[in-house]
Amino acid sequence: MTHPHPQTPETPHEGDPDASHSSDVGQAMLEADALAQAQAEIATLQAKCSELSDQYLRARAEADNARRRAEDDISKARKFALEGFAESLLPVMDSLEAGLAIQDVKPEQLREGAEATLRQLKSALERNRVVAIDPTTGAKFDPHQHQAISVVPVPAGTQQDPNTIVSVLQKGYLIADRVLRPALVTVSAPA
Repeated sequence: MTHPHPQTPETPHEGDPDASHSSDVGQAMLEADALAQAQAEIATLQAKCSELSDQYLRARAEADNARRRAEDDISKARKFALEGFAESLLPVMDSLEAGLAIQDVKPEQLREGAEATLRQLKSALERNRVVAIDPTTGAKFDPHQHQAISVVPVPAGTQQDPNTIVSVLQKGYLIADRVLRPALVTVSAPA
């Protein structure tokens, strides 16, 4: 008994016009699908590009605004710092003008007024972080805060070490831990 062979679909022959037409249609459908998929990817990428471009522009604008605000803050800080310093000096000026307005002043009154005005000035400077550099005799010479005007030999009979302050000719000043003016000093000579 023989079994029937399963039927195999006929393969198109090379010369068959229907076969080549069906192959062209299949190829065209594949190309159309690939084209549609590529166009969909392009649309997705364009949307993503547009979104990233928008984010970049927003970030750049935000950075520019932050920079402008920082510049304004710095400008205002400088302006108002100077105003605060000037405002703290106004009472000193008022005291000097009031003292000069008195016609018949006695020497002790003049001294008393000058001392009060000096206290006001010191207070105003300290409020604005201006502090005196006033080293004591025998203190170690610090080239960062002191300027040696002269070097003198150690006086006989003293226990002063070399490179120490012998005398202060003029106080120096710091402003916020920065030397505004060094103290002018004489220093003992090295041994």
